[in-house]
Amino acid sequence: MVEAGGSTRFCPGYMNETPEDRVDRLKRAQPRRKPSEDPEGRIPPGQYLTENFPVLTKGPTPSVNLEQWCLKLFGNVETDVELTWEEFSALPQVEIVSDFHCVTRWSMLDCTWGGIHIREVLKHVAILSNTRYVMVHGYGHYTTNLPLADLIDEDVLFAHTWNGEPLSKDHGGPLRLVVPKLYAWKSAKWVNGLEFMVYDQPGFWEQAGYHDRGDPRKEERFS
Repeated sequence: MVEAGGSTRFCPGYMNETPEDRVDRLKRAQPRRKPSEDPEGRIPPGQYLTENFPVLTKGPTPSVNLEQWCLKLFGNVETDVELTWEEFSALPQVEIVSDFHCVTRWSMLDCTWGGIHIREVLKHVAILSNTRYVMVHGYGHYTTNLPLADLIDEDVLFAHTWNGEPLSKDHGGPLRLVVPKLYAWKSAKWVNGLEFMVYDQPGFWEQAGYHDRGDPRKEERFS
């Protein structure tokens, strides 16, 4: 599902294409920015600037019941932990301004995300010392993998607001992970779990051919 200019439409052809077809399509797509539009060099190679917030998702938008929601912290830890929405919301709040880059080539600058810093959440779980990776889980059976070092960075948070407004369901509300330095598919929508791992494993899009890490500066779009 893609939103552009305030309208929403389904793109079944994109959902059915192979990873190889997707690579070819993205290679043919031409960035729509001019050098004068990016004087600070903040937009990564192959990206164009948008002021909209496009909607891209692999399936139907889930409706999340906050009374039943919990964030599960499990895997390679001393003891599994579950935080209810009430417990989670009581944690200290932060605002982080960062840029946001999608593998489909759009970039937004100076997004203001409000929520809970990742390091605040991780204070509540004892992660074993040999942990090197994390699998992020979201509603709709979505998963994406991250090195632990990328997860615990300064600008990573669980976001429930965007530019001062509650995060909409289409954009991952009530809660999405935001990892600004990686392509946006790593910033899982409707997040409800972190699984800590010793060894790396591919998530949903990574199994379909997306790059294991997804660094926009290196154009790590596909494996």
